[in-house]
This record gives sequence, structure tokens and C-alpha cells, in this order.
Amino acid sequence: MNIYYEGQVLWSQIDANQHLRHSAYADFAAQARLNMMQQLGLKPILLLEQKIGPVLFREELLYLREVALNDTIRMTCELSKARADGSRWSIRHEMYREDGVKAAIINVDGAWIDMVKRKLCLLPVDISELFMKAHKTADYIEEQPKS
Repeated sequence: MNIYYEGQVLWSQIDANQHLRHSAYADFAAQARLNMMQQLGLKPILLLEQKIGPVLFREELLYLREVALNDTIRMTCELSKARADGSRWSIRHEMYREDGVKAAIINVDGAWIDMVKRKLCLLPVDISELFMKAHKTADYIEEQPKS
């Protein structure tokens, strides 16, 4: 299992029904993605120097089981689909409670944006190669870049 985030559910992350609030799932997934990229060598400063950042087009959350205050959660992160050049990608996150029960699946689709031009862009080849070393799901699909 490729754990990229582990932590305790805080009081500030709980909703009126005493569950983990919906937006906290997205926050945990975002942190897991950042941790994954860091472990791949894609440190935030490297992307900042290139004036490139990740951008999401879609985020889907499947709630499977309740997550409560003080639970410890673990978040996995794997590429489920990507173009061969890493320019477009999908990442699947799975959240597990401390008892090992899968509590949620978060799927995101994204790409890279040139932060100066505010347009989608390709990663430099050396950075793309780092990104494409990410763990992949068992049903991973690789697409060819569009011409």
C-alpha cells in the first residue's frame, strides 16, 4: 500500500453530524498528492522555479464508511490514467481508517498549468520522467499524447 498521508482527524474537520466534513476529504487527498510528488523528487520549489503547477479539472468523492473525530486515517495515492508524457493524468486516492476499513475513494483528473501564461503546458522532460515514476493502479491506462 502506497501511503502518502497519515494523520488524526481534528475537531475542525468535523461537520454537524459528527462525521469528517466533505471538504476535509479533498484536503487530505491534496496533501497526499503533494507528499507523493515530493517523494518522487517533484519538490514544490522545483515546480515553482519552472512556474508550473498542477491544476484539477474534476474531483469525485465516493463515501464508503464514516470517519469520526480522532480517527487516524491513511491516504494512498496512485496514477490511474496518464498520457505517456505526463501532461494529463488521473489519480486515485483511497482513504483507510485505523481499523483498516476503506472509508473513501477520491478520483481526480488534472494537468499542468504555466502559472505565467495561465495556459496548460507540458512538463520539462526530466520533471515528466519523475512524475511518471509514480505508483500506478492495477487498472492503470496509459494514453498517447495528443498531437
